[in-house]
Amino acid sequence: MNAGGTYEVIIVGGGPAGLTAGLYCKRAALETVLIEKGLLGGQIAISKDVENYPGVEGITGFDLSERLVRHARAFGLKIVQEEVTEIRTGIDFHSVRLASGDLLIARALILSVGGTVRKLGVPGEAEYLGSGVSYCATCDGFFFRDLTVAVVGGGDTAVEEALYLSKLTKKVYLIHRRDSLRASRILQNRLVSEPKIEIVWNTVIREILGDGKKVRAVTLEDVRTGEGRELSADGVFIFIGYSPNSHLIPPEVRVNEQGFVITDDRCATSVPGIFAAGDIRQKFANQIVVAAADGCVAALAAAHYVEVQRA
Repeated sequence: MNAGGTYEVIIVGGGPAGLTAGLYCKRAALETVLIEKGLLGGQIAISKDVENYPGVEGITGFDLSERLVRHARAFGLKIVQEEVTEIRTGIDFHSVRLASGDLLIARALILSVGGTVRKLGVPGEAEYLGSGVSYCATCDGFFFRDLTVAVVGGGDTAVEEALYLSKLTKKVYLIHRRDSLRASRILQNRLVSEPKIEIVWNTVIREILGDGKKVRAVTLEDVRTGEGRELSADGVFIFIGYSPNSHLIPPEVRVNEQGFVITDDRCATSVPGIFAAGDIRQKFANQIVVAAADGCVAALAAAHYVEVQRA
């Protein structure tokens, strides 16, 4: 497909933020194109169940993604499924280069390229994703009510999520490869005060075991002695880091130390005409509803920017 040309808005990334931005841009009658190299819907497209998106009960991640895509396309959003190789900033226009060589130009860009959770890379992790393996306690904790789960990690996020899960589950094992946590002292104090949580020190998971349908246990290894053992668990929540997909972010766009794009409350970046939405943006929480809200705000701000530039 020849996708080159001039647009009013180019959206890079087809997750909930990008698709919502596309919907709102088209409602504002802006000439808009969305570019996504992979699966439309982003990470939620591979999520088994979604139960925390307001007003939508009992839906799979794939079905929610399909609804978002259909809704955006119903307003005439043009979607190009191709890889972006370069984004360049300009004074009046910004440009996006595709792997095909096509060059797209627009007054406004919305960057919704998301991020990637860091994985353990052990057997069973991919196989049981959505069937006991999760990277989001807020999203999936409800499914483990009164069950036993393992949480992997030692930072603030891991401890916060372990504390959250302790309110829902029967037992939480916090598995950490070192003999001390990186989490803040106040969180550590709360952790040790919670009777449902047991810390497993100096230990790593070597394999996630299941019955072919769901997780049943994990294989552990003591990093000091090399001793292995099996621990029964109905779920495994992994919080060892989250990396923004920042390799395409132009150097002129300001990011924080972790690589997340810094914006104002209009999702505007440090470069006029470039906006960021979703998990690539520095903010407090990464949730589907928050990403969608970002997409709405970024689109409305981009529409205002384009209108001012036209004048």
